[in-house]
Amino acid sequence: MTRVRIPPTLRAEVGGAREIVVEGSTVAEILEDLAARYPALGSQLLRDGELGPFVNVYVGGEDIRTLDGLDTRVDGKPVILLPAMAGGAGGR
Repeated sequence: MTRVRIPPTLRAEVGGAREIVVEGSTVAEILEDLAARYPALGSQLLRDGELGPFVNVYVGGEDIRTLDGLDTRVDGKPVILLPAMAGGAGGR
């Protein structure tokens, strides 16, 4: 089992939970478990079986993009979902 921390911006999709216990040995398996249990969350995380463009996933504090991507093994390490934030002060 692996604990996935859910950021405040995504908690509505999981009934307000800060953390979810999931099954899976890789990031892909974990995200698939989350998507099956919480379809609204799944549609924000995955697009055609790939990680959504504005989603960051960390395993044990490491960005999975610098590891093995969705094939990154979790080995019981905490997983953090972090939507990328964009914006700025436009039109000055």
